[in-house]
Amino acid sequence: MHREDFVLNEYSFGSALSACSGLKNIKIGAQIHALIAKTRFFSNVYMGSALVDMYGKCGSVSCGQRAFDDMSERNRVSWNSLITCYEQNGPASAALQVFLRMMDCGIEPDELTYASVVSACASLSAIKAGKQIHARVVKCNKLRDDLVLGNALVDMYAKCNKINEARCIFDRMPVRNVVSETSMVSGYAKVASVRTARLMFAKMMERNIVSWNALIAGYTQNGENEEALRLFRLLKRESVCPTHYTFGNLLNACANLTDLQLGRQAHTHVLKHGFRFQFGEESDIFVGNSLIDMYMKCGSVEDANLVFKTMMERDWVSWNAMIVGYAQNGYGNKALELFKNMLASGEKPDHVTMIGVLCACSHAGLVEEGRHHFSSMSREHGLVPLKDHYTCMVDLLGRAGCLDEAKNLIETMPMKPDAVVWGSLLGACKVHRNIRLGKYVTEKILEIDPSNSGPYVLLSNMYAELGRWGDVVRVRKLMRKRGVIKQPGCSWIEVQGHVSVFMVKDKKHPQRKAIYSVLNALIKQMKRAGYLPDAGDEEAHEELATSAAVG
Repeated sequence: MHREDFVLNEYSFGSALSACSGLKNIKIGAQIHALIAKTRFFSNVYMGSALVDMYGKCGSVSCGQRAFDDMSERNRVSWNSLITCYEQNGPASAALQVFLRMMDCGIEPDELTYASVVSACASLSAIKAGKQIHARVVKCNKLRDDLVLGNALVDMYAKCNKINEARCIFDRMPVRNVVSETSMVSGYAKVASVRTARLMFAKMMERNIVSWNALIAGYTQNGENEEALRLFRLLKRESVCPTHYTFGNLLNACANLTDLQLGRQAHTHVLKHGFRFQFGEESDIFVGNSLIDMYMKCGSVEDANLVFKTMMERDWVSWNAMIVGYAQNGYGNKALELFKNMLASGEKPDHVTMIGVLCACSHAGLVEEGRHHFSSMSREHGLVPLKDHYTCMVDLLGRAGCLDEAKNLIETMPMKPDAVVWGSLLGACKVHRNIRLGKYVTEKILEIDPSNSGPYVLLSNMYAELGRWGDVVRVRKLMRKRGVIKQPGCSWIEVQGHVSVFMVKDKKHPQRKAIYSVLNALIKQMKRAGYLPDAGDEEAHEELATSAAVG
């Protein structure tokens, strides 16, 4: 039209901007903006609102804000467009600030305004602000039959873990759709009511991939990984096309189960769906990162490295997954080498990166390098060490036998030490047979967690190794007096899809006599091979043998 010299009006420009919004084509949108600036429509409130809306839908918050600021006149649509721009692109807190400015200007919000602001509260988990806006909605009688606003309120309460409030609104909605029902599924899963989530899912008349993803994620987050895998198989049978988020949760379930075979099957599905690990709107780099995490947790370092190398693009999560994975699998030097490559690539480390680096130094026995990286966190990377970083340093120093330095580090921490960091030092005391410090650390742990049986058992084993059987008896009596119960040791193995569980002092296993017979034979072979058990191990074995004889 423009090339043919047709006279363009506000409706022509509005339709063109709407098309740019749908296509998310900011380049052409900006060109149309330049044309509008040369016409008398530049100061038109309708045109200004359309520009704010276009920039918001194209993801350019700064351009949307400038277009709004250039408007000489604004109406409710203008304000709604800017609020939605911030709500969808962030920061969500700015959407609330614009809403307050709108109120100060005397502009009355409508249902769309409230829906956007409530969604911003959901993103921020700002339940207090969300409740205040809900109260205003009720007072103004804006909810009525508005589906979008009802969906937003259900979603906000569900995301803020207020599932009863979400259910109350959901039940009162005269009309519901897949959006409100999916919010309820996700909300129930988030508060660990996965069975209720499944019932809600089963009753849905219409489901989309978001509904499936919400339930699969719920199972994974609540440790029901086998159910997550079964639901994925059902999704495939019903010919629902999975997204990057589906595969992320599927791979997470395989990682939690440390089932490499299942993980490789999931990887095959990923490849069949054509993921190439690039950035994008449906960012499959997320899937690449999930693959790395899964392979590392399953102990297949080579497969993780292969995925990392074949990724066309990477982000900081990719680097972190590799560094932490190398460290956890005992490849400390490779983790540190990759950390250097990460810095050379221009990617900045975060707190997770540094946990991996310190863990790598610990496993590799690199004390000086660990000290350097710990001090460099604030000095070079602008990161304040957190409790987890102090725990890594205590582990590093403890493994190296620097027990007094580890103790001093704990006692000078800027935050209150917990049982985990003290427990790391107690484990080192046992390894290095420092009974004096071990007693001190045990007392510190019991001040924090009196019912924790771990410190008692470790201290008892330390006494046993030194032959101080009177002290062993004293610790055991103290446990009984305080009502502390030691949880029995447990191990399991999966053979041909069947999981067999073995418990210490197990008298109920149908094959217990055969198990103890094999155990005795193994211990004899281990001793002949030069293995010297801890005194605590010997004592535990005697108890097992006695239990077997009684059984």
